[in-house]
Amino acid sequence: MEFEMIAKTFRGLEEVLATELLQLGANNVQLQRRAVSFTGDKLMLYKSNLYCRTASRILKPILTFDASNPDEVYEQIKKINWEDYMSVDSTFAIDSTVFSETFRHSKFVAYRVKDAIADWFMEKYDQRPSVRLDGAELLINIHIAEKKCTLSLDSSGESLHKRGYRVAQTEAPINEALAAGMLLMADWKGQTNFVDPMCGSGTLLIEAALIALNIPPGIYRSAFAFEKWKDFDSELFDMLYNDDSNERPFDFKIYGSDNSPLAIKIAEQNIKSAGLSKHIQVQLMPIQKLEAPATECLVVTNPPYGERITSDDIYGLYAALGTAMKHKFAGNTVWVISSHEECLDKIGLKPSEHIRLLNGSLDCWYCRYDIFAGKRNDFVAKKRNNFS
Repeated sequence: MEFEMIAKTFRGLEEVLATELLQLGANNVQLQRRAVSFTGDKLMLYKSNLYCRTASRILKPILTFDASNPDEVYEQIKKINWEDYMSVDSTFAIDSTVFSETFRHSKFVAYRVKDAIADWFMEKYDQRPSVRLDGAELLINIHIAEKKCTLSLDSSGESLHKRGYRVAQTEAPINEALAAGMLLMADWKGQTNFVDPMCGSGTLLIEAALIALNIPPGIYRSAFAFEKWKDFDSELFDMLYNDDSNERPFDFKIYGSDNSPLAIKIAEQNIKSAGLSKHIQVQLMPIQKLEAPATECLVVTNPPYGERITSDDIYGLYAALGTAMKHKFAGNTVWVISSHEECLDKIGLKPSEHIRLLNGSLDCWYCRYDIFAGKRNDFVAKKRNNFS
């Protein structure tokens, strides 16, 4: 039986996530604000949690209604037959998201939802289930946009971007879902070598390997919230979890480098934790000494922005990156993300594409550079001749 689901994501990744869901076989896929709605069955619920690289959580709406105040929310929530989802012995937690002039306090909305559930059981059994902030058996999400309220079950639990392979991190690691989204935007499928010359804790390297090998990003997680649901089908999920028939060979290499010994040490730990040491090679190396692989490659990197990470010469770092791109990576494509346009200007190349993304709380530009040998005008003329 098909039902509606909502996959939450980060700003700028909505279209990438929609494409992922379509490829998984989801129906009625529609873009929303930092989310994608879709329909599917229980297998699709499990697949979207296990396979989606750019989702943060998968919600299953169970009630949509209009309300003008928290008391109306309480009354609507109390109408639900809560024994369909939990028992009086269950533990639960409420997460609330409010975008409304009418409802100004998301915590108070969460309290009223909690009260409605507790009172439902109290009236029936003279007992109430317990609220637990960590490790609750049922996670419930209430989303209010002006007066429209959507109550959902959270099937994921901890955010899906927390894959489970990261055992250590540098000061400002990139979010795993954002890293995967950047790679998918760069059309990375494992078709060439891959290079990240400022690899930090190795997130881009690991996500690149997972995509190249078509390994589900959720494979490292210890648990999903839906495993505690009353209707959890363990046989169906085990079949999906243990199916490696979609994994594919990767005949190239992924190279990472950084000028920080600590970053390289952390990257090696994370790569080993992910079981990907065979495919990823990291080394301590400043950008000035970087050499390109002998054959074609894709370069994607997240250099310091000068925000959370300080650099003695942040402009010089970007200038050195631009020099390496021009002189070492002719004939290849390079993608760079940064929150500072002045830093990107120091690369000294004009991007052929730039995309707005959010890295944590920082507004960023994700820029594509097509590196050509010789003069740019000759390159453009050659491309025109090829199409004429």
